[in-house]
Amino acid sequence: MRFVEKTTMYQKFTIARIGGLLYLLIIILGLIAQIFVRDSLVDYNNATVTAKNILSSEFWYRFGFVSELFMLLCDVGVTSILFILLKETNRPLSILSTLLRFASITILSVVALTHFAALSFLKEADFLTVFNTDQLNALALLTIKLHGTGYNISLLFFGFHLLVLCRLIVLSVIFPKWLGILLLIGGVCYIFNSIVWFLVPNFVNMVYPAILIPCALGEWIFCFYLLIKGIKRTQLNPQLV
Repeated sequence: MRFVEKTTMYQKFTIARIGGLLYLLIIILGLIAQIFVRDSLVDYNNATVTAKNILSSEFWYRFGFVSELFMLLCDVGVTSILFILLKETNRPLSILSTLLRFASITILSVVALTHFAALSFLKEADFLTVFNTDQLNALALLTIKLHGTGYNISLLFFGFHLLVLCRLIVLSVIFPKWLGILLLIGGVCYIFNSIVWFLVPNFVNMVYPAILIPCALGEWIFCFYLLIKGIKRTQLNPQLV
């Protein structure tokens, strides 16, 4: 069978909805890992309380780690689908967008190790007996805080990905331009958040988490557009929908 390079509009419609489902899973799994696990168990100002919480809810803490891993796997799928949908709009920009998002995924995949590393300190392996309990608790909390730092590095790449994705969506005929504008706002906010986090840390509490609200709003809307509508129906043969 001869290979057909161009993706048909019906195929785009189908994979767009798959992308929406994967995007929804990213959001749900990300919320589980961050809000329902780390933020519920970790006291970022008290290593002892954090250690007690994690050890008393070890399975839940491990579940948060696994949720983050599956979130990253879903993100690989979404990244691939976005490339398939938009490669015919502008191939160089599609490649750039894909590379930026894959860079973000790669960074966060490595950073996820710091979530799990806390357990290595708290389970008190034989080779860690040179440290006392307070020191091990402090090291565990440090690794969790490093997760936040790494996350903000990954969000910088993700923010630039959204800027390129915005341009692609504006140029495309399969998505409405207002979706691109929403993602542009989200990308700018992600970039600003990361810059403030590293450059002016004393200013972080004044902008976080409010700065991420436009980001979440844009991604949620994009997610449900993909899930419910897929791509512009006017671009499809009505008999195929």
